[in-house]
Amino acid sequence: MKTKNLKQTVTFKAKPLDVYEMIMDAKKHGQICGGKVTMSKKVNGKFNVYDGYCHGHNIELIEGKKIIQAWNFAEDGWPELYFTVCTFDFKKDGKGTKMTFTQDGIPEHKYEALKKGWKEFYWEPIKQLLKK
Repeated sequence: MKTKNLKQTVTFKAKPLDVYEMIMDAKKHGQICGGKVTMSKKVNGKFNVYDGYCHGHNIELIEGKKIIQAWNFAEDGWPELYFTVCTFDFKKDGKGTKMTFTQDGIPEHKYEALKKGWKEFYWEPIKQLLKK
């Protein structure tokens, strides 16, 4: 299977820990996706987001600084037991946070959908929620 890697950089008007918690806190993550979320805060712990559309496990967690997770998507044509590696890297940037996101090993035919999806279903909702 041919794969591609995605890299996106996003700036949020919040502290790195606040952005980290938007992803790692089940209740806050649920506000992003408007559905049920389970999220372990432990290495090797499991997560399930968007009512089961995505699931996976934590590989590395450095509170307020870095999240590395294995993600599986319930996408048409996505191999059932195949995981991509998503890295969220948080750095203080002035009064906000610069987050560098990478997703390695995306099946080539899903690259464009995920490239748009992260922006639409994660980065923009997080920005809106952090304004509150």
